[in-house]
Amino acid sequence: MKFFLFLIFFSITLNAQEIVPVNQTDTIYKTIYTTYYAKKFEGRKTTSGERYRAAKFTAAHRTLPFGTMIKVKNIRTGKTIEVRVNDRGPFSKKFSLDLSQVAAKALGIYKLGYAKVEIAYVLPKK
Repeated sequence: MKFFLFLIFFSITLNAQEIVPVNQTDTIYKTIYTTYYAKKFEGRKTTSGERYRAAKFTAAHRTLPFGTMIKVKNIRTGKTIEVRVNDRGPFSKKFSLDLSQVAAKALGIYKLGYAKVEIAYVLPKK
């Protein structure tokens, strides 16, 4: 019986650790315009050295460190996704983020071509 209670307590403790939110003061929010990669980029090397894959939730950003996880929310539809920065770009004054095709489809912007979105990310500690 004691062992059973220990397992329940241990399980609850592990679950509690998983849902602890990130310190909200470290999160940066911005409203930007995003677009997505054209099909011709499939398989090409990104700036980080990885190959671009349309089926992975990745993105290009001009300045964020590689590996940064970004939550992207479509302001019009409310859909939210999470992508990992692995490339540089887009090199346009209007757009600040390039999404992979699967990310664009999940966000609901694939046929539209671009969207106004809200992004949220936490910069790594130095």
